[in-house]
Amino acid sequence: MKAMLERLLGAIRMVERTLLVAIFLLMVALYGFNVGVRELFPAWASTFAWIDEATRLLMVWSVFLALGLALERGRQVAVTTLFDALPRTPRNVVRAAINLVGLLFSAYMVVLGVEISRFVLRTGQVSPTLNLPMYWIYIAPTTGFALMGLRYLLELVGFQNRHWCPDAMAVCASDPESGGGGDKGGGDGDNGGGAAATATRAGAPQEG
Repeated sequence: MKAMLERLLGAIRMVERTLLVAIFLLMVALYGFNVGVRELFPAWASTFAWIDEATRLLMVWSVFLALGLALERGRQVAVTTLFDALPRTPRNVVRAAINLVGLLFSAYMVVLGVEISRFVLRTGQVSPTLNLPMYWIYIAPTTGFALMGLRYLLELVGFQNRHWCPDAMAVCASDPESGGGGDKGGGDGDNGGGAAATATRAGAPQEG
């Protein structure tokens, strides 16, 4: 079961990263082309007015598609001074509460996003220059919060721990606070061995 979840999550990460890179490159290309047209062929600038709208839509999608990856890798803004100073048991309780609140909030935003998307779909509203259905804009936050809610759920059930392994792209040791071993720590130079990482987290001296 865990192996299947890891493969599924790996596939989701791959799709997220691929879409984010593609959107970023497309935005750069469109912006560069638009600037070139305005500087070299100003008479044609109005013909490509749709680029401004397209890049704004792409930016919205890129922000929300990155929510899950940012949370999983511990890259979202957080003040953890008090959290890190807590003893093990209170820290686990606070971590579970944070993940539960995050999951509930994400679920609420997904439900709200679905309702708004359906409402806009019924109105038939389209964008000014591209004539794209406007509900695509509201699908972006719905998708983003669904991906973030998935990460909160995985942390809530103990499948992940962004506080112990902030870089989710690396293979980390098992969470020492859950009593796991260090057999999955990997041996690459970036992350070190699982046993050494566990020893360092526990305050024991790390062997060279």
